[in-house]
Amino acid sequence: MTTEARLDFLPSRDGTIRLSLSGRIEVEHLATIAAPLEDFPLPASGGSLVMDMTAADTLDTAGAIMILRMERRCAAAGIAFSLSGLHNSAAQFLAHIRSIGEEKTPPPPIPHPVLELLERTGRATFHLLAEIRDILGFFGMLSITLIQSLRHPSRLRGGAILTHMEQVGLNALPIVGLLSFLIGVVLAYQGADQLQKFGAELLVVNILGVSILREIGILITAIIVAGRSGSAFTAQIGTMKVNQEIDAMLAMGLSPIEYLVQPRIFALVLTLPLLAFYADITALIGGATMCYMSLDITYDQFLLQFQNFIKLRTLLVGLVKAPFFAFAIAMIGCYQGLKVSGSAESVGRLTTKSVVQSIFLVIALDALFSIIFAKLHL
Repeated sequence: MTTEARLDFLPSRDGTIRLSLSGRIEVEHLATIAAPLEDFPLPASGGSLVMDMTAADTLDTAGAIMILRMERRCAAAGIAFSLSGLHNSAAQFLAHIRSIGEEKTPPPPIPHPVLELLERTGRATFHLLAEIRDILGFFGMLSITLIQSLRHPSRLRGGAILTHMEQVGLNALPIVGLLSFLIGVVLAYQGADQLQKFGAELLVVNILGVSILREIGILITAIIVAGRSGSAFTAQIGTMKVNQEIDAMLAMGLSPIEYLVQPRIFALVLTLPLLAFYADITALIGGATMCYMSLDITYDQFLLQFQNFIKLRTLLVGLVKAPFFAFAIAMIGCYQGLKVSGSAESVGRLTTKSVVQSIFLVIALDALFSIIFAKLHL
């Protein structure tokens, strides 16, 4: 039995190229025939090539691939390729290798639009429920820490609370005052434009008093604080998380809830009612200025009408919401900051998420308070 693989060129007949492969067509013995077969010159086009395998003893995968490569060369050159003298087992093996080479990855199935929509909806719902579960867990842990601190006031970090009160309260006075003043101007102008048709311009004062003191003042303040301070809480704590400062605190046995979250909660809960009252005053000043300029209602007339119609409970209804809004904003801001995971991109993404969730929660709480006050006839 011949052991070495051998390639012979047989005399051609009728323009047919004839090649003969003999011996063991296996990977160990292909060195002498692979290069000559690869470099075998083929005519430009036409004709045929017959590869005689009568004297081939064995055939492995490498040999089959070499034969199939020659077959593809002939097909590309427009030459008919055929095999002769191939044993049945070798023919079946070669056909199997050819079928593997011809297999293609099927294209991914086109998703049905309705099923795809249902899948996205289900996935979003699952993530939302998981987020709500985590927020409720954080709320419970935070509540326990706050109760323990109130029972032991010495654990409160007064210096940190005052620092955060300055940042979220005192430094926010210019933007809160400006926006509240402009909101008062807009409300007065819109109300006057409609009430002038009925000759009831003085009732603009009533509309301003109720809308600003009950809803607009506290709501616009909470939204500003959510965008300004809530995002700052997330960015500050998130940056500490990226820099592994929180890991260092945990290694030293310090609680991030007690040292980072709690001072921010107390600072915002104490500051937001004062900011809301300040926003009420500046919004009313803006409304009174607009009434004086467009309706000729003097400041004395404005104050007299305001005093006769607006009750103290109208102011209290608005201010009582402030601590709840503040707690929600600070809690969401700190929660998202603690969720940051090791990259600047995560800080930016969760800061945006913090603002959106805080504003949503503020408006949802405001709607809940409106229902409660309506049931209580307040």
